[in-house]
Amino acid sequence: MFLASYRFCILSYLMCLLNACQPSAPGFTHFEQYPVYDGDDLGLRYTPAKSVFKIWAPTANAARILFYESDQGGSPTMTKDMKKGTKGQWEATFKKDLKGLFYTFQVRIGDTWLGETLDPYAKACGANGLRAQVLEMRNTNPEGWENDHRPPLKSYNDIILYELHVRDFSTHSSSGMKHKGKYLAFTEQGTRSPEGLPTGIDHLRDLGITHVHLLPVFDFMSIDETRLDENKFNWGYDPQNYNIPEGSYSSNPSDAATRIREFKQMVKALHDAGIRVVMDVVYNHTGATELSVFNQLVPGYYYRQDANGGFSNASGCGNETASERPMMRKLIVESVKYWASEYHIDGFRFDLMGIHDIETMHQVSAELRKLHPSIYVYGEGWTAGDSPYPAEKRAIKHHVLQLEHVAAFSDDVRDAIKGHVFHPEQKGFVSGLPGLEESLKFGIAASTQHPQIDYKKVNYSQAPWAKAPAQAITYASCHDNHTLWDRLQISSPEASEAERIRMNKLAAAIVLTCQGVPFIHAGEEMLRTKFGAENSFNLPDSINQIDWSRKARYPDVYAYYKDLIALRKSHPAFRLPSQQLIQQHLEFLPVAESNLVAYRLKDHAGGDTWKEILVLFNGNASAKAIAIPENTWTVAVDDTGVYPSGARTLKGKQTQVPARSALILFAN
Repeated sequence: MFLASYRFCILSYLMCLLNACQPSAPGFTHFEQYPVYDGDDLGLRYTPAKSVFKIWAPTANAARILFYESDQGGSPTMTKDMKKGTKGQWEATFKKDLKGLFYTFQVRIGDTWLGETLDPYAKACGANGLRAQVLEMRNTNPEGWENDHRPPLKSYNDIILYELHVRDFSTHSSSGMKHKGKYLAFTEQGTRSPEGLPTGIDHLRDLGITHVHLLPVFDFMSIDETRLDENKFNWGYDPQNYNIPEGSYSSNPSDAATRIREFKQMVKALHDAGIRVVMDVVYNHTGATELSVFNQLVPGYYYRQDANGGFSNASGCGNETASERPMMRKLIVESVKYWASEYHIDGFRFDLMGIHDIETMHQVSAELRKLHPSIYVYGEGWTAGDSPYPAEKRAIKHHVLQLEHVAAFSDDVRDAIKGHVFHPEQKGFVSGLPGLEESLKFGIAASTQHPQIDYKKVNYSQAPWAKAPAQAITYASCHDNHTLWDRLQISSPEASEAERIRMNKLAAAIVLTCQGVPFIHAGEEMLRTKFGAENSFNLPDSINQIDWSRKARYPDVYAYYKDLIALRKSHPAFRLPSQQLIQQHLEFLPVAESNLVAYRLKDHAGGDTWKEILVLFNGNASAKAIAIPENTWTVAVDDTGVYPSGARTLKGKQTQVPARSALILFAN
């Protein structure tokens, strides 16, 4: 979520201004004085013989739990007061089987009972996330879940990310999938487009990506799960319950076990296909502010305040969470650990990671690596607005050097490839704008230190910000802003479709041959369009869905992406694991004109079978000659396609690189 203008954000912010948040409560002068509960048992601990409920609400002077027979409507069938502990926790124990019941909590501060709410640690809920449900989690496991394993991954540098929205994946009539817009669409094998080409999970497997990055799949606010026939759409960056799967993607949102089981079926199907699963997590803000699960239990604590005592708004959505406060940090760390263990999630993409503090991201990475060292953590290294939290302590892009095993998106290379993100009419390297060569080189070296880069000429970063290549995410497009194809149409209206296809292919070649971790927006490999829509967060399926018929319309584009992915996976020279190896093996070549970048990967880089590799990028509208080391070179990639065994040989001290294309040569 990058500066998306959500309606609910605006409403939430107006509510904040009208009702200034409480920076503290009776008995405490500052949030720092609130007791910290260090146990790992907040929420519900269930067995058929006993259920123990615990919430943290240190400023409350009374708390109770209310039970219901259903997830919507009706009156409580049972209410019980909770007992307060010594560290701000409240507890209630029931020595009977409560399975299937729905429940809420309510606290009193002073003389006022706040609204009924779930607690932040709730693990199951009914429709619209208004009431939690008592479940035996073991009973939500699909068949074979105990044998589900993470697909092999030797190194973070082997990752190829593919960003996907659950609903976009299957809703189009050309998808061939039955469970449209649902988790279960990922379990369908053998699906085909009307032209007979693989769609769905077969497409993902055939393409060769290693990780599916799912846009938010925790329970979010904007979709009414009791009225799914209205086909409302949202990206999901409006969190409601952090530890529960979104219900609108399940076949029965009212039944907590169904949404959990079907989510696990999706994960298992992807794992069985050899694909890992990344969750897009949004711990930086909540969809509601005054009425959030946080504020109904501990007013103000979980959020940062501005100078006037209101909710600060670095998220652009009316609030920002205070990750530096112990109980918010605890919740974030425990939440990602829960998803990684209960749901076998393989990675986490942090929305607006720059809002979080460095220490929290340290702990997230360290704790996840204890569970499994291959779990990948990355995020947006920026905020959407200013924050009262000190800039030097934020987990922004330029502080990635202080982080271990945490990566960030490279907006440097993104905007070098296609042009400034906030100026859609501006061209980039692939469409012929000169002056972006050093920014592109910066991306090629994965934002690490390289002696041949002039950092004064890099667009946004005047110094390297990654100490290891796997800390830099290379991409040209994502769910935010225009699709790559739409952007090229807007910025190059004078170009023919054939010329824009060449630009798109060049962008793909750059992303998939840069050091670091490549990232592809779903459908980019078939020239996905959103018909010019820039911010489609709540636009209908007709704008957002993937039109699988485009795969047949542009088969050469799909083949180019697929073959580049295979080439990258076959040649470790394109995924060197350290800054030292990049400096040792990657050498930029001098070029005489603008909009040309050339480099070689030498001396069997990374143990590659190819001794020498030349990579030449031409963003100009005409062919250009580039001086190259004299040798007998074999063409592996040119403007006609990818040839792993070689298409032809070249000799001499220079070669012609066709317009708007990549040329990759090798020699042994």
